[in-house]
Amino acid sequence: MNQSNIYAFGTVFLWASGFVFTKVVLTYFSASAVGVFRYLFASLFLLGVAFVKKIGLPKPQDIPGFFLSGATGFTLYMITFNKASLLLSSATNSIIAATGPIITAILARYYFKENINTVGWLAIIIEFAGISILALWDGVFSFNVGILWMLAAAFFISIYNLLQRYHTKKYTALQSTTYSVFAGTILLLIYLPESIPQLLSAPAKQLLLIVYLGVLPSAIAFIWWSKALSLAGHTSEVTNFMFLIPLISMIMGYLVIMERPTAATLIGGSIIMFGLILFNTTHHKEGVPSGENSLLR
Repeated sequence: MNQSNIYAFGTVFLWASGFVFTKVVLTYFSASAVGVFRYLFASLFLLGVAFVKKIGLPKPQDIPGFFLSGATGFTLYMITFNKASLLLSSATNSIIAATGPIITAILARYYFKENINTVGWLAIIIEFAGISILALWDGVFSFNVGILWMLAAAFFISIYNLLQRYHTKKYTALQSTTYSVFAGTILLLIYLPESIPQLLSAPAKQLLLIVYLGVLPSAIAFIWWSKALSLAGHTSEVTNFMFLIPLISMIMGYLVIMERPTAATLIGGSIIMFGLILFNTTHHKEGVPSGENSLLR
């Protein structure tokens, strides 16, 4: 395994762990508290990295754009992701989150005129069928609202991906990510007053997990991912590791919180993963860059 693969595997392992440990901290913290504290710790860590790397400040005219990417990629994503985590297993959550790259590609089809070929559209239909199985497994009248929350999260992260394509034309990946995280954290601070009492009375285990979620899946993973992409000969060598996230999340969910995958997760998830692999393969053949499809956490 070469160096880029090591960084890539480390990244997807951290992202997969984020799905599991989010469910653990949500047994004590509210969804809004998890969001604000997770990104406060992420911001503190990135502040140290920014100081060491001397990344400088964004141009004043670009600050509104970073607040927009921060709002979609971190504020709104974190709110919807945590809501979904309350209602779905970590494995199901990670599978639905994996649709983010396809949603990004669909949006890019209209905003950047990037083509999706016939096989790509077939893959999207297959994915939709898998999502329908997950959502309606227990019957039409017992629709799992968690699926909608996670699809909303995938949509917001897709908007963030498109905005990052714009920002990285003028800034490095580290700069763009750091500025966006800072902006998203500032917007999440509206939840701070109601969340502080939870922090002050939190057990040590919950505090450590919040720090873990902020520093590793939310900060270090992004740095490792950028490193992996910079070292790889082809982007697909790195992005293909993303297909391991649901599997790792499922295994960790069982080992850490004894979360057994349901028949719906196994069947619907397998259909979704088939669609993802089909889409990913045909999309790379079309030469569409996939480095922006890296936000799964």
